Amino acid sequence: MDTKQGLEGVVAATTRLSSVDGEAGVLLIAGFPVEDLAPLATFEETTWLLWNGALPGAADLAAFRSRLAARRALPAATLDLLRAAAQRRVPVMDALRMASGTLSLTDSAGDTGQDAVILVAAFPAIVAAYWRMLEGKEPLAPREDLGHTASFLYLLTGEEPAAERVRGLETYLNTVIDHGFNASTFTARVIISTRSDLVSAVTGAVGALKGPLHGGAPGPALDMVFEIGTADRAEPVLREKLARGERLMGFGHRIYRVRDPRADVLAEAAARFYKNAGDSALYDLARSVEATALRLLREHKPDRPLDTNVEFYTALLLHGLGLPTDLFTPLFAVGRVSGWIAHCLEQLANGRLIRPQSEYVGERDRRWVPVEERR
Repeated sequence: MDTKQGLEGVVAATTRLSSVDGEAGVLLIAGFPVEDLAPLATFEETTWLLWNGALPGAADLAAFRSRLAARRALPAATLDLLRAAAQRRVPVMDALRMASGTLSLTDSAGDTGQDAVILVAAFPAIVAAYWRMLEGKEPLAPREDLGHTASFLYLLTGEEPAAERVRGLETYLNTVIDHGFNASTFTARVIISTRSDLVSAVTGAVGALKGPLHGGAPGPALDMVFEIGTADRAEPVLREKLARGERLMGFGHRIYRVRDPRADVLAEAAARFYKNAGDSALYDLARSVEATALRLLREHKPDRPLDTNVEFYTALLLHGLGLPTDLFTPLFAVGRVSGWIAHCLEQLANGRLIRPQSEYVGERDRRWVPVEERR
């Protein structure tokens, strides 16, 4: 039997949702190059695209925005759970995983179409409410007049966000909305393939995402830039890290053998935001660190294709937007939940239970020994 540890290289299904070409550095979202779609679309438009296969018209978009906005209020049980989690200072991803399961208590939950809207609407509300609780503040009542991304920033800070902040975060959410059969997406598809419910599938996906081998580490990528501090320190600091065998955070990807296309999208979004904010010093430093890191990686590991990945500019952009590092992975989930749901809908249409085989490598022909005779 030909086994593939970690299912490496195994094609488990066909999908119309995203195409990841690691050799060419191309990411398509429902046929659109990510660099064309992410900076222009609203998150509602990208979600509709994945769920329906085409961009929405004006009437469909307005109706979809209204449906999402009407579902932002969290059930009382969800808020009670978040308060209990905040008392114990549970990490945000754990709180999101626990709270996502309580969304089954929402009125009209249980229908797949309703659950899809509830989950997308509730995820940013959960993250914002929990973060405010951790800071000793009360959650805010949602506003239905704001778009999905603006609503999250309002629920987090209590202030209506400027347009450039909304555009920066919206670009990020669009960029990470889907990315092939990654661990969390595959988890969601396996669960829904059993004909379980959508809330269970998405909760399982959150559990997979919170694992450090999948959720990534955009925070440490930014910490490295801060540690370096000035462009003239980049080379000696990075050389020392490589000499100690440390990984340079924000570089290298399991799939991409060239530059991660999402890094380019977020680099441009960060450049626009920092320029509009009137403070490009951190952005300029990050670009200098990136250039030095790439040069040293090619010198130090010439046989390994290590290029900039999505984490590097995720950290820079989200930091510029004033978002704390503890929210970086939860915000990834806020974007990816729409992709998880799209994959679940696709899997339900396929109708096939996901049930791979395994190769047994244990002992054979063992015989039972009574306990008094065992050594």
